[in-house]
Amino acid sequence: MTGATEKVGVVGCGLMGAGITETCARAGLEVTVVETNAGAVAAGRQRLETSLAKAESRGKIASAADVLDRITIVEGVDALADRTLVIEAVMEDEAVKTALFRRLDEVVTDTEAILASNTSSIPIIKLAAATERPQNVLGVHFFNPVPVLSLVELIPSYLTAGETTERARSFVQETLGKYAIDCKDRAGFVVNALLIPFLLSAIRMVEQGVATAKDIDEGLVRGCAHPQGPLALSDLIGLDTVQAIADSLYDEFKEPQYACPPMLARMVDAGLLGRKSGRGFFDYT
Repeated sequence: MTGATEKVGVVGCGLMGAGITETCARAGLEVTVVETNAGAVAAGRQRLETSLAKAESRGKIASAADVLDRITIVEGVDALADRTLVIEAVMEDEAVKTALFRRLDEVVTDTEAILASNTSSIPIIKLAAATERPQNVLGVHFFNPVPVLSLVELIPSYLTAGETTERARSFVQETLGKYAIDCKDRAGFVVNALLIPFLLSAIRMVEQGVATAKDIDEGLVRGCAHPQGPLALSDLIGLDTVQAIADSLYDEFKEPQYACPPMLARMVDAGLLGRKSGRGFFDYT
C-alpha cells in the first residue's frame, strides 16, 4: 500500500488539524475529520473555509469549493472506522492523546492502518503502548502553518515497523509534496528540542526587563535575518503549546534551559495564549 491510496482521517480541527486537513484535501485526497461536538465542527468548518478562501484569492488553489467538497467534518471517532491513515491533532496532553489512541485502536478496522500523532513532544512509545498494534503507530509532526511549511518530522518508536515508517514517508513526500526528516523518539524530536530553549530565552529576557518584546523581535529579524522574532513566533505557536512542549522536555531531561519561565506560566493561566486568543506578547485584536 502506498501513500497515494491512503484514506485519511484527522482527529481535531483546530489550528493544526485544520491545516493538516487542508493540506491533504489540496493534494486531492478525501478527508474525514472528527471533532468532539457540533460547536467544534462548525468552528473547524469556518476555519477551513476562511483559509481556503485566502488560498484561492492568492492564486494558490483554483477553487476553494472544490477542496472543501473533499472534506467531511463530523462528530465522533466512529466515523474513522474505514480509514487507512489517521492523524491525531488534539490538545498537547498525554492523558488525552493516550485515551484517544486506545479508542482509535478499537474503532479503526483495517489492521494495517497507520495511527499517527502530530504531537510536538510526547513520546510516541507511550501512545503506541495504548494500542494492540504498536507496530502501526508513529509520529508525523507537521509545522504551523501546515499548508505553507514544507517540513514533516517522522518519529518511529522502538516498536514501529519499518514498513509503517516508509508508508508514512511516501504519504508525506509523494502525496503531500513535503520534506520528511527522521527523528528519534525523544521529547522535542529535532526542531522543538532546538527551538523551545531559544523561545524560552527570549521570554526570560522580557521577564527580566532586558528589553521589550518588540525590540527583542526586531533584533532577531533585523540582526539575524529571521523571518519573525521569537516572541511573535511563540504567539503564533500558542503560548500554551510552548509551555506544554517545554514541560515535556524538562520532564524528560531535567535541564534548566527547558524550564518554563514563571511569566509564560502566568500568561497561560490568564488565557493570554497568543494569536488564537487575540493577545500574547503582542495584541492581535
